[in-house]
Amino acid sequence: MRIEITTKNYELSEKLRQITEQKLSKLDKYFEVEAKVKVSFKKEANALTTEVMLDYANKFVRATATSDNFYDNLDIVLPKIEGQIRKYRTRFDKHQKVRAYRESAVFETADREQREKSIVKDKKFKLVPMTIEEAMEEMELLGHNFYVFLEAKSNTIQVLYQRNDGDLGLIQPEV
Repeated sequence: MRIEITTKNYELSEKLRQITEQKLSKLDKYFEVEAKVKVSFKKEANALTTEVMLDYANKFVRATATSDNFYDNLDIVLPKIEGQIRKYRTRFDKHQKVRAYRESAVFETADREQREKSIVKDKKFKLVPMTIEEAMEEMELLGHNFYVFLEAKSNTIQVLYQRNDGDLGLIQPEV
């Protein structure tokens, strides 16, 4: 497993690097071919954010955690990653014809029950052409954290969303 660690506004200690590599190496036994892991430690104001992105055969699994301690963040993120590996296990197997997940859970969380997700609401709405600025206003008026709209100039469906840092993001399809 190749582990790449990056930091933002934080000087990485050798102890944190060793613990990160040690904990992530436990995930290595789930994969027969090499997986790449990118770990990002970010310090923003009083919050410390850890993001782990695992790339296995061009399939991505990502999890983040924010608290006041990077060590606690690792303990939160790793069960999330493992749960996603378990969830996508058959998808990994189908696409690669390799058993992606070979062992039982390492970072098992007893306090959280996992249940099957299902669609509980189906909503249909008419798309009206509008500008990005109009979509921003609509999203703010509705109080939603995302808004799907038909962009007037390009006549494409786009998604405007609220990012974790409070800014807005825009998803545009490539035509």
